[in-house]
Amino acid sequence: MADMEIRKVQRSGGSSFIVSLPKKWVDATNIQKNDPLGLIIQSDGTLLVTPNTTGVQLKRKKVFPVDAGTDHDLLLRELVGAYISGYTEIVVRSRNRRLPAGIIEQVRNFTAMSIGQEVVEETDTEIRVKDLLNPAEMPIENTLKRMAIIVTKMSEDAITALRDQDRSLATSVIERDNDVDRLQWLIARQVNLIFSDVNLSRRMDIPVATASGYIQIAKIIERIADHATKIARNAVELTDVAIENGIFEGIRLAERDAMAVFRAAMEAFHSGDLEKANATIGTSATLEERCREVSRMALSFDAANAIRFVYIADSLRRMGDYSTDICEHTINHIVGKNQ
Repeated sequence: MADMEIRKVQRSGGSSFIVSLPKKWVDATNIQKNDPLGLIIQSDGTLLVTPNTTGVQLKRKKVFPVDAGTDHDLLLRELVGAYISGYTEIVVRSRNRRLPAGIIEQVRNFTAMSIGQEVVEETDTEIRVKDLLNPAEMPIENTLKRMAIIVTKMSEDAITALRDQDRSLATSVIERDNDVDRLQWLIARQVNLIFSDVNLSRRMDIPVATASGYIQIAKIIERIADHATKIARNAVELTDVAIENGIFEGIRLAERDAMAVFRAAMEAFHSGDLEKANATIGTSATLEERCREVSRMALSFDAANAIRFVYIADSLRRMGDYSTDICEHTINHIVGKNQ
């Protein structure tokens, strides 16, 4: 964190007050005499000074030099990292004559995995990817709601796949985890753009403190999706196992309770309902008891299958725990905002 510079307020004329600008900042932003600056009063009493008075989204470019020895998996992770960080243009450039075929394939994988990223130019030595999505046209709350819908359906289908011993449905649940990841990356990207561009924060009407909370909620939903995926993977492994009605009924009721907590938590978050968030936290006790009962019934199976049932119960319990985390975040945010 940079050191704070303390500057005294000077008075000019009868009603104007003046504070000098730090020379380091002026040099870094190339501010010249008579250039306009934007002054934005924040709700917490701070004053933001920005050279971007047009409101146009800031452009940032990231270049990745590559060659035949480049680690393909690392490059893909770097591309995702650049996307999440908010770069509006990403260039993959060969150090030699031609881009290796494997590198081109990874760039294609990246554009398929991310939202709004498109190849706009490609030559033998370079691929240029640009962001074609206007962040202001994708409200973050809507994206969170979409994530929640996908996760709820994933959980329901994972239990149905277990009941019907349906490998195809279980595989579908596993594949949908990628959709949740893509949306979570999009939210992380939008929040990072808000952090770096105060004008975008104003256009989207999202204070920086609120945007930070969106990242936390998106990450929690992504973790719930991970556990729905784990249930589906265990359902695949239990396809040929005779599942007694008792243990399945316990799992079904536990999933119902877990999703009830999740839906209530998301409703409390979106509505800003402190009392609902607090009441929802108290409903997780029934879920925990159901999960313990499933784990006890699992002991009647052989060791390998017993472990799979215990894993399913643990995933359902964790889905409930993560949902109460959403409630706790909602309470903290509301209390902090009221202060």
